Amino acid sequence: MKRSLAILVSALSISAMTVPMTLPVWAEAADTKEEAADTQDLEDGVYIVDFNTDSSMFRANEACEGKGQLTVEDGKMTLHITLVSKNIVNLFLGVTEDAQKDDAELIEPTTDTVTYKDGTSDDVYGFDVPVEALDQDFDLALIGTKGKWYDHTVSVSNPEEMNDDNKLPVEVAENEEAETDTEDAE
Repeated sequence: MKRSLAILVSALSISAMTVPMTLPVWAEAADTKEEAADTQDLEDGVYIVDFNTDSSMFRANEACEGKGQLTVEDGKMTLHITLVSKNIVNLFLGVTEDAQKDDAELIEPTTDTVTYKDGTSDDVYGFDVPVEALDQDFDLALIGTKGKWYDHTVSVSNPEEMNDDNKLPVEVAENEEAETDTEDAE
């Protein structure tokens, strides 16, 4: 009997010590899930977001400070990212293997005019990328001017409604394909 009582007391003591340690983890996981659910329910509008990428070569223009512009319309999200140059000529939502297939839908660039803090400006490429979910990694393949495809993993996070204080220093023109089609029609 004494031995059974000692085992029971030991088990209760161990349980009492581990439960308080695990409760914050459970609570933290619940908070994270709730936070992720909140960000998925953005109202229609324009937001400034963090554009997170696995590469220092494929990133938002330095004038945008790692940010992109997220437009939500009828529950669909589209991220406009302004890059640093015109060296990336197409993007593909997925991996390079699929991007090279005949029926692949490539994302065409826009010509964005970026104004830097010193007042100078530059024309660079930007892209409108469909986004399924915030705070989740997704694959984005790119092809550069040298014709080689590269795989990247990116994500979009921290949406803030766009206003005069956080507006990006970018003017977006029509996409390159639309400009070419218009010129051909003339």
